[in-house]
Amino acid sequence: MVTEKARKIILVLGDQLSADLAALRAADKARDVVLMVEWPAPAIRVNRHKQKIVLVLSAMRHFADALREGGWTVDYSELGGSSSLQGAIKDSVARHDAEAVCVTEPGNWHLRQAIRAWDIGAPVTVLEDDRFLCTHAEFEAWAEGRKELRMEYFYRDMRRRTGLLMDDGDPVGGQWNFDKENRKPPDTARRYPPPYSVSPDRTTAQVIELVEAEFPDNFGALDGFDWAVTATQAEAALDDFITHALPDFGTYQDAMVGGENYLFHSRLSAYLNMGLLEPLAVCRRVEAAFQSGHAPLNAVEGFIRQIIGWREFVRGVYWLKMPDYLCSNALGHGRPLPDFYWTGETDMACLKSVISQTISAAYAHHIQRLMVTGTFAMLAGVDPHEVHEWYLGVYADAFDWVEVPNTLGMSQFADGGVLASKPYAASGNYINKMSNYCKTCRYDVKQKTGPDACPFNALYWDFLDRHRDTLSDNMRLRMPYRTWDRMAPDQQEDIRRSASAFLERL
Repeated sequence: MVTEKARKIILVLGDQLSADLAALRAADKARDVVLMVEWPAPAIRVNRHKQKIVLVLSAMRHFADALREGGWTVDYSELGGSSSLQGAIKDSVARHDAEAVCVTEPGNWHLRQAIRAWDIGAPVTVLEDDRFLCTHAEFEAWAEGRKELRMEYFYRDMRRRTGLLMDDGDPVGGQWNFDKENRKPPDTARRYPPPYSVSPDRTTAQVIELVEAEFPDNFGALDGFDWAVTATQAEAALDDFITHALPDFGTYQDAMVGGENYLFHSRLSAYLNMGLLEPLAVCRRVEAAFQSGHAPLNAVEGFIRQIIGWREFVRGVYWLKMPDYLCSNALGHGRPLPDFYWTGETDMACLKSVISQTISAAYAHHIQRLMVTGTFAMLAGVDPHEVHEWYLGVYADAFDWVEVPNTLGMSQFADGGVLASKPYAASGNYINKMSNYCKTCRYDVKQKTGPDACPFNALYWDFLDRHRDTLSDNMRLRMPYRTWDRMAPDQQEDIRRSASAFLERL
């Protein structure tokens, strides 16, 4: 039996770097011990981006230092210190003669299940992660009885609940969504503000050296690592984004420019997902920028929608649908992920640019992921689980709860429409409209078929043709299918041949 004054081990995971974490609030600083365990080395060797490893490990070490400075006793297991998380906890329980373990719910379904089966010599209490705005029970109640789960309706409920951009029960500006104003193609004459950068301090420099030595063959480059690794630095990154990028964020949020990694985007998603920033506080700051006249409504609404709408929605879907969701493959795709996803060595300028940027920065914004790397993989029939593992490994902000629904649902339509109302399939015309990639591409975006035609063009129509039995009843795809049906049989066959020839070359 655990007594009230028994010593507890407070486990803090690498994406729970929040001073207001539920498990820390439930602890006694004078008596309990905080345990932090860096990833076991085998888990890191699975193609994780070097910058992602450095970001998480450095942020963990800085957070541990902050806890010590705040009077906590911290038991810290560095890389290689333990072969498993369970083993590290069991050792810590014995070392500190603890009678209980407390942890905030992890963002990984499999880890949550593993915790229930741990044999570590002490009972484990799992507290709900209240850093999110919508609890599991609340999302389940919202989803109950709905034939389709659509983010837009969930988002409206979240606006009402939080009061963000609301005016006496109505949305500020008279409408919920200003997305139509947020689809402007790039203005290449514009100057884009650089993201907030942090020069590596001694701790980060030591982690960089460690990662280069231990994981030399992992994906990605470490040159120019400049991520924030503390809550103070993340707050400064938020200030910088609001000051310099937020006013134009909405208008150009779908735009893509070769050689420009960020445009008016931020890297705040990584800091939010690791716990260095608190989502509602971030939204309040952004709302204040609108109220003061610093940023227009379309930019502020678009940003807030990504956090209280999309971020909370995909988390809800993850916990509602796991574990079966991870096995989703509604389109039956099974082609291996092309090698160029690891190298960037392809003649397709859009993919080369986005993947090269991913290698150098561990970052790409949502349209680059959805409409370039994601769309190509879906059109080519790549196994969605390989696509998921790639995204999970190469992007700094990718953690299980957010990446599984975004990839299997939104990007690959592997869930058959649980998350998205249609597959996000597009020909080369979309990329040509929203970027400058096509201007330097060896393929001609205006050609539909043949060896010099943009591969997206034939692959798009071939994708629709291959999956007609599954997709033709989708209301949002009726027009493309009518266009396909109006094509002459020889034109359709030419498209099939072009798509097949390209896929064989992959």
